[in-house]
Order: sequence, then C-alpha cells, then structure tokens
Amino acid sequence: MASLTCFLNSGRRAVVGALRRRIHSTPSAPAQVTVRDALNQAMDEELERDETVFLLGEEVALYDGAYKVSRGLWKKYGDKRIIDTPITEMGFAGIAVGAAMAGLRPICEFMTFNFSMQAIDQVINSAAKTYYMSAGLQPVPVVFRGPNGSSAGVAAQHSQCFAAWYGHCPGLKVISPWSSEDAKGLLKAAIRDDNPVVFLENELMYGVAFEMSEEAQSKDFTLPIGKAKIERQGGHVTLVSHSRHVSLCLDAATVLAKEGIECEVINLRTIRPLDVETVEASVMKTSHLVTVEGGWPQFGVGAEICAGIMEGPAFNYLDAPAVRVTGADIPMPYAKILEDNSIPQIKDIIFTVKKTLNV
Repeated sequence: MASLTCFLNSGRRAVVGALRRRIHSTPSAPAQVTVRDALNQAMDEELERDETVFLLGEEVALYDGAYKVSRGLWKKYGDKRIIDTPITEMGFAGIAVGAAMAGLRPICEFMTFNFSMQAIDQVINSAAKTYYMSAGLQPVPVVFRGPNGSSAGVAAQHSQCFAAWYGHCPGLKVISPWSSEDAKGLLKAAIRDDNPVVFLENELMYGVAFEMSEEAQSKDFTLPIGKAKIERQGGHVTLVSHSRHVSLCLDAATVLAKEGIECEVINLRTIRPLDVETVEASVMKTSHLVTVEGGWPQFGVGAEICAGIMEGPAFNYLDAPAVRVTGADIPMPYAKILEDNSIPQIKDIIFTVKKTLNV
C-alpha cells in the first residue's frame, strides 16, 4: 500500500510539474498600454539599469510630471535621480548638457517643445555640435523629450511642430514616435545613445492605448533609431507620416479601402536620420506618394521626403507628382473650428489621395 501511495504521489507531482512548465512557457498575450505608460516604463527601466541616468525638468518629481509621464519615479528613485527645476529652460537644458559631457545620461523634459526655443542655444550650439567638433572624443548622451506639435485649444505658442527645425541640424538624432512600442523602444534606444537626441512626443497621444507584444514588454526591448515601419501594406499609393498623423493616415486608408484604393502607410518613427530607403521601396511599388504632417508646409519634413524621392531612383517610378498634406501656413488659432481647419484631417488625406490617383 505504501509503495502504491508513493507511486501515485510521484505521478501527481509529475503531472503538476508538467502543467506548471506549460503555463510558464505559454507566451503572454499582448498588453494594452498607453503611450504615457510606455514612456514611463522606458525611463523606469533605464533608471534601474544604469545609475548614470537621471531625469530633470519642470514638475517631473513631486507632481509626477505635467502629463504624468514620470508618475511614480520620484518616489522610487528620489531627489538625486528625479529633479524638479525652476522655470528656466536655458538653465536646466544647460545643466543637462554639462552633465552629459561629465559622463552622466540626463533626460531633459520640456513641458512643451515650444518652450525649448528658450534653450535652443544649449540644444544646438552646446549639444549637437560638440561630438563633431571634438572629433568624437566628447560624447553628449542627453535626451531632450516632451510634447511637440498641436494639442487642443492651446493656441499658437503651444502648438508648433518642431520636427523640421531639429531635423535640420546635423549632430542631433530626432525621433517622433507614434505607438506605445515606438515610444518605449525608441526612448530606451535614445537614452543609451552617445549622441544628443530630440524626442518629440505628442500630448494628444499620451492617453491612447496600443497593443504591446510580449517582446516589447521585455526590459531588453529597444528599436533601431533611423528605421521606419510599414504599418499597413498597400499597392496604390504610399502615405508617409509621423507621430499622431500616422493614426489619421490609417483611418483614411480604411475608408479608401472600401472604395478599392489600397494605401501603404509608413510610420517614419525617426526624422533624423531619415529612412529614405523604406520610402523609396514603397514608392517603387505604388508609384504614388503623399506625405502627411502637422507642421507648416515651408521647409517641412514632407518637403525633405519629396526632395529625396525626386533626387533618387524612385523618381522614375512616379506616375504623378508627390504631394504634401500639411498644417496651414499660419500661427495656430485658438478657436476650435479654426484650429480644425489649420491641421490635416482625415478628409484632407482622402481628398489628396483621390486627386493624386485621378479618381
């Protein structure tokens, strides 16, 4: 009887062990994570991984950040790693650049990139140029991050897109994420990079939830800087965008698909270096190009993409001129009806695609 009991118990343990192994080996389902929380995860993981990383900016500590992106970090890491600063962008951006030159990896938050104009000398003359001017001897591993582009009802001094401004400057890497995976993977890559990085978020995307794969939930997850992503395959026209306007392109593509028009939607992810190769390959397939951005038309991101296509091998594949959809060439109005007419809408993308395809 004792031997039978021992046999049954050993069999039971084997079954339970097999079940446990099966449970632990089953891949976890994709999680719904907001862009805000993805950014928070990225900073938390990098602060934990590398003690030289720290965050500074207005209200990032006790208040958990103006947009709650740094929520919980001050309580976890304390005053030396999460630092509230006075309202002086030039001052704390300069501190961040100096700290980066001294061997630390600061994350400098601007409450809006419109206010980064107060610190433009530090970002461009001090950060962007030093690595080059020192012949690679003096890295400046600083990340300037915060909301960029139009929000809602905040008027001209809070609603400008600076992708083209910073994308113009050699020495900087410029990132403009769309999804939660973009936000987490690219922010972690930016923090680890030895170059100064401008990381352009969007206030209206902070609360938007995206599925994050099991891989993206890993602490080792990063995305390559300078590589675009095709979010939707299509054969009739290429739509190229970044940040919040990727959503509008995908919505427009869904509408157009019902009419038999298949759009290929490219999420740039990075403004500098620009992944022209991915855009070229898509244009060679679709023979049509429409760029979409919330910034002003003159000297914009779309203008640079169109110029790159004109000057490269994809030009010979175009069946119609490349066209831009941009914000209006005016300071952002405050009134909602005027604001809506100053930035690209889904209807504008649909109209432009149909005009380009002559349908």
